[in-house]
Amino acid sequence: MKKGIQVFTLILAAVLTVALMSSNSKKGSNQNMAASVTYKGDKIIPQVVKGIDLNRRFEFANEIIPTKNFDVRERLDRELTVNTYWHSSTLLNMKKAARYFPVIERILAENGLPEDLKYIAVAESNLSNAVSPAGARGLWQFMKSAAQQYKLEVNSEVDERYHIEKSTQAACQYFKYLKKRFGSWTMAAAAYNVGPTRLARNIAEQRAETYYDLNLNEETSRYVFRLIAIKEIMQNPSAFGFYLDKDEKYPPLFDYSIVKVNGSIENFGDFAKKYNTSYRMIKVFNPWLTDSRLTNRSRKTYEIKIPGKKF
Repeated sequence: MKKGIQVFTLILAAVLTVALMSSNSKKGSNQNMAASVTYKGDKIIPQVVKGIDLNRRFEFANEIIPTKNFDVRERLDRELTVNTYWHSSTLLNMKKAARYFPVIERILAENGLPEDLKYIAVAESNLSNAVSPAGARGLWQFMKSAAQQYKLEVNSEVDERYHIEKSTQAACQYFKYLKKRFGSWTMAAAAYNVGPTRLARNIAEQRAETYYDLNLNEETSRYVFRLIAIKEIMQNPSAFGFYLDKDEKYPPLFDYSIVKVNGSIENFGDFAKKYNTSYRMIKVFNPWLTDSRLTNRSRKTYEIKIPGKKF
């Protein structure tokens, strides 16, 4: 008798699950289909958690990822899974990409570099003006010494690591150097993360020929696979369960005019009022201006973005 009741209960649960899934599938393509899991007898947890399909071709900067190697396949699987189910971070990166990728893509193209390199900015900073514990800053996470090597100004009032156009140009020059030194974009990306000196030492010690042959520290060992995962998800969001309407993406900051300044600015609050904007908006459009004033003793000409109308 008990066995009969158990069978009936299982059949009823299966019928209800199919009915629920069928109902959810009619709610539109922009909603996740939900499966039902009974928890402690009376609580329903709607979710679909699936493995990632790895049975296809993966590339980074036009270089094929050798997924027939089980180790490569499992490392890629880890990063795709982590980033697919890291919902808040992934979703925010998609929103911010609409603002920053048009600028980054243009500068990469002008330098003849693969567009996939834009995903390094996502991995490095989540497309924000982040500050690392070691002191790296900006979308591309330049250390002060490297920034100055690539002609970015860094002082108490100006930090061009936060200047999207100038820092992206600097990143392009660094990418070119790394590619020339290490021969592939995957190796160049690894060097961007761990540093060229340390990567060169690891290559020499291990007699390695490719990134996938190297036994590296945890972060760098995952780094290229994380780039590939970010690329796959951001290029095909709906395939990974992410849906964004156009108006949910952050708009590019293209509505501005340029004011050239070759003297000092005593207070950016007063400067902002002069141009009918706010201190906050001056900082949003020009995050590289890191103080409340600009001394500019050298009389250098700076181009400051002013949101809104032409002046």
